[in-house]
Amino acid sequence: MRSTRTSTPHGRGRRRAVLAATGLVAALTLTATACGGSGGNEANGKPDATASRAVDSGGGRAGIPSDLTDRLKEHGIDVGKWKEGGWQDWDRDKWLSEAQDFVNPVIEGLWEPERMGSAQEADKTVTTKDASAAQGVSDPEPAPVRAEAEKTPYHENAAPVGKVFFDSPDGPAVCSGTVIKDVNRPGRSNLVWTAGHCVHAGADGGWYRNLVFVPAYNDLGTSDVDPGTANAQEIAPYGNWWADWASTSGGWIQGGSRSGGDGAPYDYAVLHVKPEQGSKSLEETVGAALDVDFSAPSAGEAGSMGAWGYPAAPPYNGLRMFKCLDAPGRFSLSPDLPTMYRIGCTMTGGSSGGGWFRVVNGRTVLVSNTSIGPTDNTWLAGPQLGEDAEALYQNMSKTYGGQ
Repeated sequence: MRSTRTSTPHGRGRRRAVLAATGLVAALTLTATACGGSGGNEANGKPDATASRAVDSGGGRAGIPSDLTDRLKEHGIDVGKWKEGGWQDWDRDKWLSEAQDFVNPVIEGLWEPERMGSAQEADKTVTTKDASAAQGVSDPEPAPVRAEAEKTPYHENAAPVGKVFFDSPDGPAVCSGTVIKDVNRPGRSNLVWTAGHCVHAGADGGWYRNLVFVPAYNDLGTSDVDPGTANAQEIAPYGNWWADWASTSGGWIQGGSRSGGDGAPYDYAVLHVKPEQGSKSLEETVGAALDVDFSAPSAGEAGSMGAWGYPAAPPYNGLRMFKCLDAPGRFSLSPDLPTMYRIGCTMTGGSSGGGWFRVVNGRTVLVSNTSIGPTDNTWLAGPQLGEDAEALYQNMSKTYGGQ
């Protein structure tokens, strides 16, 4: 989620940020379930995205869908061996050639509190050259806004927010995510919004593995809890939710990478999840979900926004949820790429994928997610969600949401 620092000058003072944030604090309520459904319409055409199905063969639950058995065999995937540790084989050539195949069987007991605690923040970097290529389009760099700790317990104050854990070739990694409403499954959504770089390596590789969502992680916000000795209920009050479907943008898959900015404006993803244990939907279990606003105005006209997440890089340790409130400005990585939102914020890596929210007609809606920021952690940038993002969401909802 970090980048090398750009050279754009400070232009907005702390006073403006504080004033903008004050109104949002009073109105922004993440625990209130919004009415209606995101987008409000059925899928409108094919999304510029890749959506692939995962498999589950554990615990006497869904089993391996018969239509996937042959495809799994073609790729040499034995689910039994996979669950016993075969997933740790990250053959680069195979990973690249099979980038479109998202395989995520439930492995019960894999994500215990201690392993969650060992996960490293997933960084997304851009170079100074990338960031300075369109400084004439970007607004002046915002003044830093110090991240505030969310009130506890999280299930009462920010129930839709949680952590996204996954395995990459470098080991366990962590991002943030948000429970969103499903237009085709009112009141029973199993959809989670996060960043593209939290589910797929972009042009550098394929889908990550063992993706799970943990809502209200460390619910009481205990800052010195030892994940090695903490019980699962303390760390994961709503349990672990495995992604059995995933979708991210074609722009991220084709242009995304750890360095360079081409994929950043398309750095978003949707997960369809199922519980490791239990049968209720994620929305019913958590008691909250947010609509996604795909028609939010451009920066400068959007008013105040808030970014939520679990920063894990120093000075944070990933155990507590934080938020930043500010009025967004424009941020451009290239004249040929869509403009992104940018706000002042001191959150670090680990907050990637965390939702950005604003209040529309008294309702809190998701309008973006954390993608990138500078190495000195003074601001964050996130994509503006437009027609491509809506098409991705609608396709995910219509095709997979009812399952």
